[in-house]
Amino acid sequence: MRATRINHVSILANDLEESARFYEELFGMERLPTPRFPEPVLWLRLGDQQLHLFERPVEAPVYHHLALDVDDFGAVYRKAKERGLLDDTAWGWTLRSHPAGWVQMYLRDPAGNLVEVDCGDPETLDPAILADVMSLEREVPQEGDAAVATLYHRGA
Repeated sequence: MRATRINHVSILANDLEESARFYEELFGMERLPTPRFPEPVLWLRLGDQQLHLFERPVEAPVYHHLALDVDDFGAVYRKAKERGLLDDTAWGWTLRSHPAGWVQMYLRDPAGNLVEVDCGDPETLDPAILADVMSLEREVPQEGDAAVATLYHRGA
């Protein structure tokens, strides 16, 4: 017996409408019919998975995060930068690369949730964006399995 995929992720929203607009505008997610629960909840379509937003009187965890692939990393970066959403408090950098050839961007949603946005092919990125990227290799040597570690396992 084994899990076959992640069905959904649920994260905090201080204001469902504000958070829903954030995910709709920045990532093109779409609202889904949502069942009624005792607490306010809103479901969004994320490809063939879902992102569930829920209101609760708590703070978002500082380091817990969800990671997304997008069809236009550069556009998300520019929009996040323009809106002041980029985050360097969790890991020290807003953009980080790995020698195996992927880039991570970190930003915060309206409730303070950390969102990682990943790019599997940095060669497609604008040189102005690449100039802002910090190499993880400079921070921590990547040797052995760490040097070939990847976020992208196709057909596994």
